[in-house]
Amino acid sequence: MMSDAARMNSTIYVGGLENAVTEKLLANAFLPFGEIVDVTLPKPDLPSSREPHRRFGYIEFEVAGDAKEAIDNMDQSEFFGRVLKVAAAKPQKDSNDGLGSKTAVWETEGWIARHGGVDEEDRQAAQQTQHASSPADATANLDTDVAGPRLEQ
Repeated sequence: MMSDAARMNSTIYVGGLENAVTEKLLANAFLPFGEIVDVTLPKPDLPSSREPHRRFGYIEFEVAGDAKEAIDNMDQSEFFGRVLKVAAAKPQKDSNDGLGSKTAVWETEGWIARHGGVDEEDRQAAQQTQHASSPADATANLDTDVAGPRLEQ
């Protein structure tokens, strides 16, 4: 049995698929590059969707070298009238991490401590700006002799 790291090295992402493409057709297209362990075409998130898949898939090869060969030969090739994007598959993100998460990033533990705090340099710059731009008395620079309407006497 392969480790998770070995499985990731032997799995490729295939994007830009036409809706007519099936797992069998995709497997047949990539079979010349080596023994295929698994082909997956993720289904749409919405149950009401009429699309057969999300226009991308994953192919797991028996040997990592075969996956590299498939990437080198099939990336930017045409399949069912569409240009394919073929690349090494990336590990699935944890549903609690960053974008794509169901939780706001600032709600994750420690995010504010790492990203939301004001560092000392910012605090000093804000204080300098505040002291330089605001006089001690807000009315000190006003010319009170000409300000306001003149009343006729």
